[in-house]
Order: sequence, then structure tokens, then C-alpha cells
Amino acid sequence: MLFPTPQSSLRKIGLFFGSFNPIHMGHLVIASSMLAHTDMKEVWFVVSPQNPLKERHSLLPDRQRLDMVRRAIDDEPRMRACDAEFELPKPSYTVLTLAHLGEKYRDKEFALIMGSDNLDTFDRWRNYEYILDHYHIYVYPRPGHDGGKFATHPHIHWVETPMMDISSTYIRELLRQKRDIRFLVPEAVYQHIQSMHFYEK
Repeated sequence: MLFPTPQSSLRKIGLFFGSFNPIHMGHLVIASSMLAHTDMKEVWFVVSPQNPLKERHSLLPDRQRLDMVRRAIDDEPRMRACDAEFELPKPSYTVLTLAHLGEKYRDKEFALIMGSDNLDTFDRWRNYEYILDHYHIYVYPRPGHDGGKFATHPHIHWVETPMMDISSTYIRELLRQKRDIRFLVPEAVYQHIQSMHFYEK
């Protein structure tokens, strides 16, 4: 269920942060649900060069992951691949990305999209209090995660999305085992991964 939010004359953009290593059908279902059940006009997939809370060693190069996102959403005009964090200092911190995008796109209102597992540990994020006070956060449920102490904050909006037990880690492991991933990723991404032999080692 989506809780109502104040009306704004700005075009609302949902920012879906992630490594997208690789992007998969679960990501697209979440983005599609946000567009269908909220007042977001677009969803931007913000490809992160480095998550401060994750190891970097398994990441494909930044531009290759961005390219796969573009291939995945090529026929959906309400979705966009965003490389904003490529221009910013590493590691990437969401609060700095929000400031950068807000300065660059003054005609847009940005909101965050995250899973309830991330909301559980939101107090580990840099300047999380500022983000919570100044931005709306749209949360999709993840099994075993209820959002913790942030679950009922007025800027937190829960959105019903199908729960799909797919992860990029699982897809990479299947590829290392030379097993089929055809129905876990968009066809264009599948064909590109096959031709480039990504994640096989």
C-alpha cells in the first residue's frame, strides 16, 4: 500500500540505486511496480561504482554494467540508466548523489527506492537523518525485514511489489557453473552476457 504524499509541481523521479551486476527481472518488476502504484513519473537506475558497504572485487567495470541497464530498459521511456555517481568521489554516498542530482535537475523532485532490508540498516548510511528529513523513501518488502525503527516514519512509503527471490549474486553463480539464466534477465541482457562471456570465471 502507498501512503499519500504531499502534492508537488515538480516531476517526481524515483532513484533506484544498485550495482546491477547484472540487472535482472527482479529489478525491472520493482521499477515497474513503483511506476504503477506511486506518483513517480520515471524510475532512474543509478548504477553505483562502489557501494561503501560492499566489496568491489566481483563488480564488472562501471560502463559495462551501465550498458546492460540501458539494454534492459531500451523500450521503456519511463526508465533511465543514470551514471551520475561515476562523476562523484569514491566510494559513493547517497546523500552526495542526491545533492548532485538536485543541483543538476532543479525541475525534478527526487525520491529513493529501496528494499526493506536496506531500511533495516538505514542508520548505517552517511547522513541518514538528513536524507530521511528531506526525501521520501519508497520501500518494497523483502522477506524477513520489516524496516525496523524506520518503518512508520512519515517519509517512508511502503509499496506492494511481487517478491521475487532473484539476486545478481545467484545469477553470477549460475554463470560460473555454466547453467542457464535465460528467464532471469531481460533477453537483450542475456544475449549480451552470452556474447561477452561475463561472469564465467
